[in-house]
Parts: sequence; structure tokens; C-alpha cells
Amino acid sequence: QVQLVESGGGLVQPGGSLRLSCAASGFIFSGYPMSWYRQAPGKEREWVASITHSGRTTNYANSMKGRVTISRDNDKNTVYLQMNNLKVEDTAVYYCNAISSPWWGQGTQVTVSS
Repeated sequence: QVQLVESGGGLVQPGGSLRLSCAASGFIFSGYPMSWYRQAPGKEREWVASITHSGRTTNYANSMKGRVTISRDNDKNTVYLQMNNLKVEDTAVYYCNAISSPWWGQGTQVTVSS
């Protein structure tokens, strides 16, 4: 069974940092590029970042460019999202996804509030 399990979310103040993790199992993780998305209540799911299967190339949404870094460890079957200088508008549930697959995790809540 394919599983994607996000973790690392929480409550942080504006300007704070979090590192999200997504642990994958049930498929050949190293064969898939991976993405992070986020979804705020009442809004569509928004793409945040992506990374190639090797981890050598990354892409970011303009809304978070310069504040986030996506990375992966294929030996641990895990993809990460380091988030810095967080803003209130970053509040959302963050999900990971294997690109071109129907596989999503359950998400981890990030709340940015003073």
C-alpha cells in the first residue's frame, strides 16, 4: 500500500521557521519527482515546490520563493520542506505528492500567528 505521511507542522510566529517531512512507502520513491502543496480553508490546493527524483533540480512557487527549500533523502524515502520567514498567509495544510501519481498524504497543519 502506498503511504505518504507528512509531519513537522505546528504553530509558529511570523518570521519563524519549520521543517516539514514526508515519509513515503509502498512505491519506488527514488523513481518519482516529488512536490509539496498547501491548502487553506475554502481555497484550492496550491503548488509550493517540486524536486526531481535525483534531488538535483528544484522549483518553487513565487509566493514562497526565497523562503523555502525542498530536499529529499532517497535512502530514507523522505522529502522535506524547510520553511523560513513564515508569514500569516502561509497558514495552511501542507501535503506532499508524487508527481504524475494519485498519491497524497493526509497533510500537516501549519499555523502562523502572533
